[in-house]
Amino acid sequence: MGKIGIAKELWQFLRIRKKFWLLPIVFVLLLMGVIIIFGESSALAPFIYTLF
Repeated sequence: MGKIGIAKELWQFLRIRKKFWLLPIVFVLLLMGVIIIFGESSALAPFIYTLF
């Protein structure tokens, strides 16, 4: 079971239990993770850090 399996299982949990209000929280957490990973390994890091 890979990363796609985890995403599928999360979607099924949200759909079956009608927890759609969790979607924005999950989206923001994923977005912040991508920004952190991208920010620590690129030349744009100083510009990303000024946002926070």
